[in-house]
Amino acid sequence: MSSLVAFFSATGTTARVAKNLAEAIGADLFEIVPERPYSPADLDWRDENSRSTHEMNDDACRPAVAGGVGNMDAYDTVYVGFPIWWYVEPRIIDTFLETFDFSGKTIVPFATSGSSGLGKAPQRMASLAPGATVLEGRLLNGNPSTGELRTWAESVAL
Repeated sequence: MSSLVAFFSATGTTARVAKNLAEAIGADLFEIVPERPYSPADLDWRDENSRSTHEMNDDACRPAVAGGVGNMDAYDTVYVGFPIWWYVEPRIIDTFLETFDFSGKTIVPFATSGSSGLGKAPQRMASLAPGATVLEGRLLNGNPSTGELRTWAESVAL
């Protein structure tokens, strides 16, 4: 089985975890990069006029992704990492999920968050990736060790 760790990281926290996870399980790594980078003002969730607030208030919003995965067919399992925004995945994750056909693949969400769990992210992700098996996923806060990440990944492997 071949695995991919795909991630979006607004501030670097999720990137660190994603890189460590990919190393721990021997997976390929893909960063989901917004075509238009987020500024600190864009990420100010307390500002009702910030870009992130506008995106999260619009279920149809799909921020463009720069680049893509050239060989998605090669992967059986895709770990998808992101920071929690408004109790779900950021809209750029929705863009990523709708870009590819995940039929027959397993999607394993993982997230970082300062104050909330995965919320409804796995359910939303399942609706955006028809034909995929979307697992419950897990928060990977702090600095989980390579061993902890490997053990978790092995526990969810089908």
